[in-house]
Amino acid sequence: MRFTKTRFKSWWNVVYKEKKIYRHLYGPVPSRRLGYSLGIDIVPYKICSLDCIYCQLGRTTKLTLERESFYPLEEIVTEIRQILTEDVPIDYLTFSGSGEPTLYHELGRLMRKIRAITPLPLAVLTNSTLLYREDIRHDLLMADLVVPSLDAVTQEMFKAVNRPHPSLDIETIIEGLIKFCQEYKGQLWLEVLLVKGINDSLDHLQILRDTIRRLQPDKVQLNTVIRPPTETFAHPLGNEELEKIRNYLGSKAEVVVDFPRRDRKAAFSSEKLTKEILEIVSRRPVTIEDIHQALGYHRLEISKALKELKQANKIREINHQGRIYFELK
Repeated sequence: MRFTKTRFKSWWNVVYKEKKIYRHLYGPVPSRRLGYSLGIDIVPYKICSLDCIYCQLGRTTKLTLERESFYPLEEIVTEIRQILTEDVPIDYLTFSGSGEPTLYHELGRLMRKIRAITPLPLAVLTNSTLLYREDIRHDLLMADLVVPSLDAVTQEMFKAVNRPHPSLDIETIIEGLIKFCQEYKGQLWLEVLLVKGINDSLDHLQILRDTIRRLQPDKVQLNTVIRPPTETFAHPLGNEELEKIRNYLGSKAEVVVDFPRRDRKAAFSSEKLTKEILEIVSRRPVTIEDIHQALGYHRLEISKALKELKQANKIREINHQGRIYFELK
């Protein structure tokens, strides 16, 4: 069963009252791209400009292009101040999470506030759809790293893979992305998520390669459908297929690989582990190995905690592409 908005809110009502559980922060978790990444979630669940067929969070609940101040800026800053006092490894502060982060109207101001309290680098993961807007490009100039996505380079493919807001046009988005690449002085890693049999054809890849040459990103990171997607017809590419496409797209392209585990030194606590597992599972379906890499606990202890959570009817087990995932119930 898919992770729904109602279940998300229900979970927060239970656990947000407990200490050390944050409303707008999650992690730090190991990212295949960013090391230990502290996620900053500034948009409510599944408010987005796209409704991608592969999204691990389920269907978009509000398809919009309107920026809003969804949460008080100081509320978010207060949580960041608090977590910075804790002994946790953080390599990046990353704007991502439940919705499209550029829809948060106070994004620029928030980044300036964070800059004033920590030297940690800021990253923004965006679907690129609003980069045609000058105000949003200006906000993103403050980030140390921007990871825009571009899964489709024709309008037909854009509709097939990303199911955009009806006002969005892929050519306008690409032109906005080109402008941003010209203006931006930080690192820019273009992410391309490939869905088997949909946006991986040679014809589409040829146009994609030409577009990448116009953009001149620092990296092109190839991804595929790893976690249970919104639509069951969204299937992953194999490693060999991804490697062939990487070679085709040129020297800047790379296949995103798993991040190696960094052991946690803190003593094991069953109650603490259970709480941390719930925090991770609330964001996306995860495997035992995902939790092991994120938290550093022994797999046996993780298995015991997962069994207890299943018996308590808090999580469920699902099988996707031959792998066992756990999601919030």
